[in-house]
Amino acid sequence: MPAVRIPPIASPASTTATRLLIHAGFLACGIGFVVHRMWAVLPAARLGETLLLAVLAAVAAWLLARAGFRFANALVAVWMLAAIAMGGLLPALGALTLALACVAIGSAIDRHGGLVRAGVVGAGIIAGVIGWLLPLPLHRAGFYVALAAITLWLRRRKLGSLLQAAWGDWQRAVDEAPRIAGWSLLALGLASAGAWLPTMQYDDLAYHLGLPWQLMENGRYALDASRQVWALAPWSGDVLQAIAQVIARQEARGPLDALWLVGAAALAWQLARALGATVPQAWLTLLLLATLPMMAALAGGMQTELPAAVAMLALALLVAGERPGRAEVFAAAVLAGLLLGLKPLHILAALGLVVAMIWKARQAFTRRPVDMLLAVLVMAAVGGSSYAYAAQACGNPVLPLFNATFLSPCYPPHDFADTRWQWQAGAFAPWAMTFQTRHYLEGWDGGIGFVLVALSGAALAALLHRRTALLSLCAIIAIVIPLLVVPYARYLVPGMVLLLPPAVVAVTSGLAARPAWVLLLSLGAANLAFQANSNWLLHTGGVKRALTSGGRDGPLLARYVPERVLIDRLRHRDPRISALDLDAATHAELAGRGWTTGWYAPRVHAAAMAAGTDPSGQAWAGLIGSLGVDGVILRPASLTAAQRAGLQRLGAYPALTVGTVEWWALPEPHRP
Repeated sequence: MPAVRIPPIASPASTTATRLLIHAGFLACGIGFVVHRMWAVLPAARLGETLLLAVLAAVAAWLLARAGFRFANALVAVWMLAAIAMGGLLPALGALTLALACVAIGSAIDRHGGLVRAGVVGAGIIAGVIGWLLPLPLHRAGFYVALAAITLWLRRRKLGSLLQAAWGDWQRAVDEAPRIAGWSLLALGLASAGAWLPTMQYDDLAYHLGLPWQLMENGRYALDASRQVWALAPWSGDVLQAIAQVIARQEARGPLDALWLVGAAALAWQLARALGATVPQAWLTLLLLATLPMMAALAGGMQTELPAAVAMLALALLVAGERPGRAEVFAAAVLAGLLLGLKPLHILAALGLVVAMIWKARQAFTRRPVDMLLAVLVMAAVGGSSYAYAAQACGNPVLPLFNATFLSPCYPPHDFADTRWQWQAGAFAPWAMTFQTRHYLEGWDGGIGFVLVALSGAALAALLHRRTALLSLCAIIAIVIPLLVVPYARYLVPGMVLLLPPAVVAVTSGLAARPAWVLLLSLGAANLAFQANSNWLLHTGGVKRALTSGGRDGPLLARYVPERVLIDRLRHRDPRISALDLDAATHAELAGRGWTTGWYAPRVHAAAMAAGTDPSGQAWAGLIGSLGVDGVILRPASLTAAQRAGLQRLGAYPALTVGTVEWWALPEPHRP
C-alpha cells in the first residue's frame, strides 16, 4: 500500500491552552508507557500475525486493483469474502437479511438519517417488538423470512434510494482521500477478524446463547430464571442475534458482529464530519476506532458494548444535527430504548446524549407537549420487555441486581456483585485501566488501548470549542458514569468510541497538520500493537488458528471449549437431550434443557454446596436424579469422590469423551 500522504487540514486558530492540553495527554501516555514498562507485555507474536494478515489482505487487494478495482473497494471485497468464508454463507445471509430489514423499517421513522443510522433505529424497533413476543411460539425461520420479504418489498424504493445514496457517498469519500481510506479499511478489516472466531467466551456459553438457541429449536423463549438467573436480563442484543440465527438455522454471531463493527465505523466517520472534520480527518477517526483493542475482542462475542457503541453514535449524530423535528425525536427515543434494552448501564452512560436531545427539541416539545410523553412511551416500548417480564415472573425487573430491595424468590436476598472488579483508583482510574488493565478486565495490560490517557487532554480541549464541546461532554459522561458504577473496563468502550470524533477534531484543529497526524497515527499504531491483550482468544492466537482451520469451528472448539463439541455430538444423537454441566456453565446452547451447578442456577447451586463432600454420594445422587436429565457433562480431573459416588449410585457411566470432557449417561429409569 502506498505511504500515507499527510493532508493539509483547515483549522481555526488554536489557543495556547488547547495545544498544552492536547500535548499533555499524549505526554502523559508516553510517560505511563515507560514507567509501566509496557513493552514487557507487548504481545509480539500476535502483533506479527496481525501484520502478516494485513500484508496478505493488502496483496490480495492490490491484485484486484490491477484488474480494475479501486484499492479501497478491493480491500472491502477481500474482507467481505474472508468474512463469508470464515463465518459461513448462511449465517452471512441471515445477518444481511436482518440488516436490510432494519434499514427498511428504520427509514420509515428516521427519514433523513441515511442508511446506517436508519438501520440502527430499525434494529431497535425490531428488537423491541420481538422482545415482547418471545414467549409466543412464533419464532420460526419461515415467519421471520416472510416478514422480512414483505418489509423489503413494501420499502423497496426507499431502500434502493438509500443504497444508491450510500454508494455515491462512499465513492466520493474514497476519491477525496484514497490513501488514508485504504489504511483505515485495512485496520477495520483486522478488527473484523475477531468475528471469525466461533462463540467461545464464557458469558456467551453460560447465558447469551440461550435465547438464540431456544428460539431456533423451540420457537419460543422460556422465561425461566431457575436455570440461568440472567435469563430475564435485558435481551435486545440477544434478540437480534437470535433472529439472524433462526433465519440461518445456525449461529450467525460472527457476521452480525461484523455488521455492528462496520456500523460503528460508518457512524464515527459521519459524526466526525458533522463536527467539522475534513474527509481525511474522518477517515483517521475511523482508523482510531478500528484499532481500539476492544473492538476486535467484542467482535468475537455477544456482549452488549459493541451494539451499544453503535446506538450511542447514532444518537450522537441526532444531537449533532440541526434542530430536531418529530421524526428525529422519535428516532432518538427508539435509540434510547435500544440502549435500555441492551443494558441498564448503557442508558445511564448515554444520559448526556439524552438530556442534550431533550434540550435541542425543547421548542418542538413546547409546541406539542404530548410528543414528550409519546417519546418516553416509545423508549419504554422498545427497551422495556425484559424488565416487564422479569417483574411479572420474579418480582424484580432488574434480576439479579438490587435483590436486597426487591427480594425476588428467584435469587438469594442480597444484591448481585462481581467481586472481581472492585479495584478503585479514584480520579486515576483511567490511568490504572490503561496501564494495569488486568485489574479491570479479563485481559492483559494495555488491553483497552491508550485512548483514555492519550486523548484526555484532547477531550478537555474539545470542551473549549463550540462545535465539539457538547459531544465531548457527553463522551466524558459516558466514560465517568460506568466508572462510578462498576470499575470494569469493557463498560467504558461505548464512551471511548463516542470520544473519538470530537477528540480527533480537537487535535487536528488545535495543532498543525503534521504533528496532529503523527500523534494520532502513533496512537492508532500503539492500540493495534496491544490488540491481542484485550481478550484471551486473541492473546492465544485464536485468529491465526481460525484462519488455518479454514473457517471450521471444530478444531478451535475442541482445543478451547470441548464441551461445545460434546454437546453438538449429543445433539446429533438426540435433538432433545438434556444435561447437567457439573464443572462449568456451558449449558446455554442446550436451549432450556441444560443445568449447571454454578451460581447461575441458584437452587441447584445451593443443593450442590449442601451435597458437599458427603462420601456416600447420596446427596449428589438425589440432586442429579431430581433434575431428570439424560446425563452429566464433567471433567474427570475435577470430579470429586462424593460426585463419583453419587453418579455410581445412579448407575451413570462414561459414554462419550471429547478431549478432557466426558459425557456420563444415566440409565433410563432416571430420565424424564
